[in-house]
Amino acid sequence: MIENQVVTHMGATVSADKAGGSGSPSEKPSQNAAGNGSGNGSGKASRPASKKAPGGRGAGDHKTLWTRVRKRLWVAVGEDVFNSWFARLELEEIHDDIAHLSVPTRFLCSWIMSNYRDKILDAFTAETDAVTRLHVTVRVNGQPVQRLSQPAEERTATAPRPAEVTPLKAQAKPAPATAEDALSGSALEPKMTFESFVAGEGNQMALAAARQVAHASLNNTVAFNPLYIHSSVGMGKSHLLNAVAWAAGAADRSRNIVYLTADHFMYHFVSALQRQSAIGLKEWLRGIDLLLIDDMQFLQGKSVVTEFGHTLSALLTGAKQVVVAGDSAPADLELLDERLRSRLSCGLVVPIQGFDADLRRAIVQKRAEQAAQRFPGLFIPPVVLDYVARKITSHGRDLDGAINRLVAANQLTGQPVTIELAEKALHDLIRSRESRRIKIDDIQIAVAKHFKVSKPDLLSARRSRSVVRPRQIAMYLSKVLTSRSLPEIGRRFGNRDHTTVLHAVRKIEQLMGEDTGFAQEVELLRRMIEE
Repeated sequence: MIENQVVTHMGATVSADKAGGSGSPSEKPSQNAAGNGSGNGSGKASRPASKKAPGGRGAGDHKTLWTRVRKRLWVAVGEDVFNSWFARLELEEIHDDIAHLSVPTRFLCSWIMSNYRDKILDAFTAETDAVTRLHVTVRVNGQPVQRLSQPAEERTATAPRPAEVTPLKAQAKPAPATAEDALSGSALEPKMTFESFVAGEGNQMALAAARQVAHASLNNTVAFNPLYIHSSVGMGKSHLLNAVAWAAGAADRSRNIVYLTADHFMYHFVSALQRQSAIGLKEWLRGIDLLLIDDMQFLQGKSVVTEFGHTLSALLTGAKQVVVAGDSAPADLELLDERLRSRLSCGLVVPIQGFDADLRRAIVQKRAEQAAQRFPGLFIPPVVLDYVARKITSHGRDLDGAINRLVAANQLTGQPVTIELAEKALHDLIRSRESRRIKIDDIQIAVAKHFKVSKPDLLSARRSRSVVRPRQIAMYLSKVLTSRSLPEIGRRFGNRDHTTVLHAVRKIEQLMGEDTGFAQEVELLRRMIEE
């Protein structure tokens, strides 16, 4: 029996390349899309009694096979994961027993082969016995890759030598990505384009600025450099950054357009230090034509912040466009030094305000229309859309989630979408969002007042019991009553480490379990803050 094998061949990379494939399988997976009705979510299924090998078939047969394999992957990993990692995966050919696939970037190639190789091979082998190996290459500037079916002497003359064939069963774990492989942007979301962005009074200026930047980039110029967009969570910052990347890369795929989250930037930096390839990282960053950085508030670490500052200065000096998004204005990003805050403020700083009723209604209308395209026959009455826009007042992600719930309820139960169905499907979402938005600042003030200590004491390094216990309670309530992460809470309490916050949360939970009186005091504080 032929052993399963995998071949990985990495060509040149183009970061943030336009997706080559569709964002989801061409047809909605049916009940038996996973084969014989055994949709167990693993991507595997009982094989038919006999299968014909795809070898020798025409391109149409391979296209049909690839459609079925994509459906299996969609069922196995879910829509969100599929759109993030498999939407741009294309089948180039099937040669001998090898399925030759291609992706647009090195990072995507490395990630898929490290995390989803087995699932892809399972999906192929569930459809045909003739595919036992995978070969993944990187499309160069969106152009077709070298074919395996091409004569060997021609292929080796025009293409880099592929990596050595490694038996899959003999491989204990995927080989770690090299420093070169890691130098790529974060995955773009195919659905986040200017066409799907809903404009309103609160985000109109940010949208206009983003469009202007994309237009200038198409003409090899810069606009509002750097452009800094800030808002609270779920207001469309990431959507606009993705939209700029898609629009700017549509006309000229040879341009080096990179979208990075702050976490991904830090990963690049730490990996470069570990592999002693900092010079290569610097050269890659300074060769970017359009850099988009998301979640700027999470950038931390003196060395990382310093390197980002140098990169920003080099790109701005070289007339390269930079777009940044964060949850606060540059002046309020306490972890950044004064020089970097000044650099980020020197272009155009645009806030996205809260959504008004008209914008919320327009968003749910747009999302309902998009859902109707994916699910023919789906109808969400205007009165239900009015109900959703009136009840969900927090942010865009909750509005998207509300429509997704209505779609799921309709598709799974077969019931028409009505107000009654919406009340049931959105009950916990509405209840959790009807309470007042609570800030860490409010919690600190309330706890300080209750325990008769000052707010600076809570943020100080004092370790007396009269201060430590109120500080721990304030940290606990910040974790319970807000959506802030542990590192963010720690920063708001005198730049403490996230492990300190975690210890405080666990300590208060322990004391509440042991002492009823203490638990009642904390609960009273909680109710006072929520009112």
